[in-house]
Amino acid sequence: MADKEIILTQDGLKKLEEELEFLKSVKRREVAERIKVAIGYGDISENSEYEDAKNEQAFIEGRIITLEKMLRNARIINNDDIDIDTVSIGSIVTVEDMEFGDTMEYAIVGTAESDPLGNKISNESPVGRAILGKQKGTVVDVNVPAGIIQYKIVDIKK
Repeated sequence: MADKEIILTQDGLKKLEEELEFLKSVKRREVAERIKVAIGYGDISENSEYEDAKNEQAFIEGRIITLEKMLRNARIINNDDIDIDTVSIGSIVTVEDMEFGDTMEYAIVGTAESDPLGNKISNESPVGRAILGKQKGTVVDVNVPAGIIQYKIVDIKK
């Protein structure tokens, strides 16, 4: 089965590469040292320090494998490729809630970069899916668990 393509912006690529480098160069050493110290405490069969360190080591190694796989399957969206006429991955979009008049600004990113609290929404999220490919001035219906919300696309930028 083919691996899923991971869509990343330049910022997203940089963050994943930095996290991978940190895990490989810093966290691996820290955990190895914790394991070494825990072994020094004696019997490892009843050593909670050793167990915690081994669990952390497993988590870190799993995350490293995941990040390497994501980077191998990454498709990078260059700033020059972002069209400001229609919403695409990499666009920064201002939308207005048609019911309440609130405006929100979202960066449309791939799922690997999604951070709703940081106003980075996935192209696969309900809002992202609804506005992708639409133009400024378009009103879209967004299906959410609470019903349908209407958003008007106010602005699109890079």
